[in-house]
Amino acid sequence: MAYDFSVQLYAVRTELEKDPLQTLHKLKKMGFSGVEGFGHFVYSSQDINKYLSETGLKIAGYHTPWDLVQDDKLKSTINYFTEIRNKFVIIPGLPDECTNSIDAWKRTADRFNVISKKLNAEGFYLGYHNHHQEFQMIEGQIPFTVFFDNTDPSIVIQIDNGNALYGGADLMAVLQKYPGRARSVHLKPYSKENGFAPVIGKDDINWKDFLHWCRDKGGTEQFIVEYEDEKTHPQMEGVDLCIKALREMEATGKI
Repeated sequence: MAYDFSVQLYAVRTELEKDPLQTLHKLKKMGFSGVEGFGHFVYSSQDINKYLSETGLKIAGYHTPWDLVQDDKLKSTINYFTEIRNKFVIIPGLPDECTNSIDAWKRTADRFNVISKKLNAEGFYLGYHNHHQEFQMIEGQIPFTVFFDNTDPSIVIQIDNGNALYGGADLMAVLQKYPGRARSVHLKPYSKENGFAPVIGKDDINWKDFLHWCRDKGGTEQFIVEYEDEKTHPQMEGVDLCIKALREMEATGKI
């Protein structure tokens, strides 16, 4: 089964800011089928829909700032995502008071559960995107495990495989603990020797095991490429090399 690969637009943010429409055209030409947005809403929903329509790309999710899902802004966020037909509301980071202790992580999990119920009622899915810090021990416990053990199963675990490896996680063990919850994943190359510099296929990730598990047991709908070492490869070049590597591995049966 062929995979549909999307791209996190933060990875190409400089080009996007210069010319959003042409940047999206280039991403489509590279072979991406969708894009994941990020940040506060710079573009109108009308512009977003125009760009997607003209390029044939779909919206694969949105990295949504924490403040946009609080009570005073949640309704307008729901309206915006309804208009652009985005269903994955992924929180990409949290303020310190939400993460500075195990009790804070438990309170944050409770807050996620409340917000998730409101979003689910409107047809959306709330999720969280990991960095490396969630796998660093606090008070003898792993925050990632504490958080997701205390959240409703409907809350999406958007595993970032590169960040997880950087944090010292056993990637496959982490995934296997939560079958069906990785509905959206980030494909980020990482190696212990060279960090985030390598592109996909030249890193330490077992892509075949990871992708097959996501497809067969993770419930994964969105496979989102993110390359972040722009000092090694400029933004557009980095994501292009990554999707080329994925397609080559696919064609040769390596994934």
